[in-house]
Amino acid sequence: MSTVFDFLAKGGPVMVPIVGASVFTVACALERATFWTNLLKREERVVADVLDMSRRDLSEAAAIAARDRDLPIGRFLLAPLSLKNPSPETFRLALENAGDKEFVKMRKGDKLLETVVAVAPLLGLLGTVTGLINTFENLNIGAGGEGAAGATEAAGGIGEALITTAAGMVVAIIALLVLRIMVTLQAQQMDYFSEAGNELELIYREYWHEAGRNPYPTPVKPADLSVTETAAAPASATSTPSTRQIF
Repeated sequence: MSTVFDFLAKGGPVMVPIVGASVFTVACALERATFWTNLLKREERVVADVLDMSRRDLSEAAAIAARDRDLPIGRFLLAPLSLKNPSPETFRLALENAGDKEFVKMRKGDKLLETVVAVAPLLGLLGTVTGLINTFENLNIGAGGEGAAGATEAAGGIGEALITTAAGMVVAIIALLVLRIMVTLQAQQMDYFSEAGNELELIYREYWHEAGRNPYPTPVKPADLSVTETAAAPASATSTPSTRQIF
């Protein structure tokens, strides 16, 4: 551990922001890795269950999507299913709106990584320049052995100054790799969301809207039953006396 600290100390004060950038990069990579692992592990099951149930009962399909609303795909499918008797245009609009919101959340961390990719090499170059300036300021080449000793010291100082350039490039390369992986996953998710949304919309059009079926039947209220019974009671009461009058 002391060797690592000694190595970082040789880079000078510019190593402090470089190390900070590396910490942010690693933290972002771990957080995004957890997010994508959880999403990719569960989303196929959620989509399959929601699409299968939506052919029979949209209320149950919405309940399945609501149970997985911690996932982007769950919130995406729940948005149109939570509407009451929407038109196909409204159904599609809800899908598109929910998809746009989820894609924005999926891009979390992209700006940070882009900043690290751009700034880390510049910080490394800055550390090298400042290190070389200090080296040449302290360089004292005289006659005899002092000149050789000074040249050796200058060579060592130049080597130490180049540490910041190497560190900055390493951090930038790691951040760039993480960013490219995230961008690839985001592109795949956009295609997957589009496919799942189109399938759900097709099911809604075919099984419910065009078939004329009510996906959310209105239950009979107890008040309606009481009104029906009250209306039927006088009719039976009036029919009884008329029957007695006949006989």
